[in-house]
Amino acid sequence: MPVKKKNNSEAISIFTWNVNGIRAAQNKGFMDWFKRTNADIVCLQETKAQPEQLDDSVKNIPGYESHWFSAQKKGYSGVCIYSKPKPERVKLGLGNEYFDSEGRVIFAEYEKFVLANVYFPNGGRGPERVRYKLDFYNELFFQLDKNYLGRKGIIVTGDFNTAHKEIDLAEPDKNRKNSGFLPEEREWIDKLIRLGYVDVFRKFHKEEGLYTFWDQVTRKRESNLGWRIDYFMVSEDFADNIISSEVYMDVTGSDHCPVSIDVKI
Repeated sequence: MPVKKKNNSEAISIFTWNVNGIRAAQNKGFMDWFKRTNADIVCLQETKAQPEQLDDSVKNIPGYESHWFSAQKKGYSGVCIYSKPKPERVKLGLGNEYFDSEGRVIFAEYEKFVLANVYFPNGGRGPERVRYKLDFYNELFFQLDKNYLGRKGIIVTGDFNTAHKEIDLAEPDKNRKNSGFLPEEREWIDKLIRLGYVDVFRKFHKEEGLYTFWDQVTRKRESNLGWRIDYFMVSEDFADNIISSEVYMDVTGSDHCPVSIDVKI
């Protein structure tokens, strides 16, 4: 993949990627990809590692500061933010042990916006996890609205674990009863948009066949039978600052691919 070129000299680039294990990703060319992107901010989900389990080459990349939030359970969940611009403040978690034991969100506050890097729960293990997932959605956006709405732009990125519309997955009819495309999960995304958030990728791309996740077991990537479940949701008052958004379906190394935005600041 070529180096990412920004559309505006005053723009910054933000990437998000569920790496499905940062240590596994390291063995599949993660550092080469990182250097080629030359991104200003990189958000990772499902890092599956405690910081002490990682070597210095991935924790302390020259030119970036990194922030890690891990699950209590080893080898599970976890998020990370690498940032060239120094955040004014960084907050790990929601301040609620019920959610924070799973290491799912980091808030990084900058001058013009707050960035929430989130690994949303997967509801695939049954109704209780679907409920947990929806409760997590509610708590996250309650805190964002309470603490930032109207004061700074809000950017929420990561693996939402939900495809919103039929255009966002290759096989909607086969998945209507599966978590990730359940009516109550999709309705929550509708609610989010009604609350004033914009799925900025769809501002720039209306076409079908653009996905960010493919099941590895059934080798869905080979036939592009995927899901778009990795998003940038941006508050309406800041959405016009997003000048481009892309997916990088050719980037391997995980069952997800990276997504980016360019932000005018």
